[in-house]
Amino acid sequence: MAYDLQLSHIGKVYDNGTPAVIDFNLDVEKGEFIAFLGPSGCGKTTTLRMIAGFESITSGDLLIRGRRINDMLPEQRPTSMIFQNYALFPHMTVRQNVMFGLEVKKLPTAEASRKVDRILDKLGLAEVANIRPTRLSGGQRQRIALARSLVVEPDILLLDEPLGALDANLRKSIQNELKLLQRDLGITFVFVTHAQSEALALSDRIVVMNAGKVEQISPPRELYTRPQSIFVARFIGANTLIDGTIQSVDGETATLDTPFGLLVAQAPTAVVGPAAPAAIVLPAEALQVYPSGTPDAELRAKYGRNVIPCRIERLQVIGHMMQIALTLPSGEAVALEGHAEKYLGRLEAATDGHVAWNAADATTIPRQGGRA
Repeated sequence: MAYDLQLSHIGKVYDNGTPAVIDFNLDVEKGEFIAFLGPSGCGKTTTLRMIAGFESITSGDLLIRGRRINDMLPEQRPTSMIFQNYALFPHMTVRQNVMFGLEVKKLPTAEASRKVDRILDKLGLAEVANIRPTRLSGGQRQRIALARSLVVEPDILLLDEPLGALDANLRKSIQNELKLLQRDLGITFVFVTHAQSEALALSDRIVVMNAGKVEQISPPRELYTRPQSIFVARFIGANTLIDGTIQSVDGETATLDTPFGLLVAQAPTAVVGPAAPAAIVLPAEALQVYPSGTPDAELRAKYGRNVIPCRIERLQVIGHMMQIALTLPSGEAVALEGHAEKYLGRLEAATDGHVAWNAADATTIPRQGGRA
């Protein structure tokens, strides 16, 4: 299969010997929207810059549509990049900014003008074509950067946190426009962000990075509900982790010995033996809260072993949702929310209760040394 983009064992080591990216492997199909997500310093921007040609590659191979481009200059690559600050020319009009890349490619003037007119119209910039970017809003400047990158018709568009400078409302609006535009054009997008919500909303697959390494590559929902490492479980969403050791694995379920007794979760994807250290990952959405007076037999009939006591510390209704703060017997604080109508009149703050979950909604992750 011919992929739009392939990173095969890509590595980057700085001159002082510090590794920035370690054995990065990724195959990207045409038209995919890929997000690189991780904390500052994890290597996501360095990887993007290696694809663009702004950083050299220490090891591995980088291919675009089957062609190795490791040593190709940035301007020779079939890519275009949008930076966080947009890097627009303040002394040029919108039209001149968008035309610039085509002039560099020495495209005939008439053909270049047609391409510029088309992209300005598509992005709603035709009416401001003769105005300089400094006089326009943040959203308009973001569209100019998009237009300038797309007019050269790249195989792959690289975006380095391009929405970071926008306010929250505008950021959400541009997110929606960006996804619709990407689907309309069918161009492969590779997008760097530190914002989880952005990656989850926009991408087809997310690459989570940590300390230069890839932790997990998954579609957004799978990443959110089925983390494959302790780091991802702590980094994505609002998960509660319970330490334990695997007592047994039966088909798709694992039983773990924990400080709260035997608990059950979905079996780990990796093969592990009995007594292997592991953690149960509980998404906030999977947890159900019950008042202390709920009959134990009723809870056990519905959730099996997965019922543990808790202290209901605080309840707060915001709109139609109720935010619930709990404390487990271990002292760990748990925050979750549910529809207010489900819990109003049933739960009271500063009282005891129970928290429960279905085994199928919990994930078992083996861990290497130390506590989760």
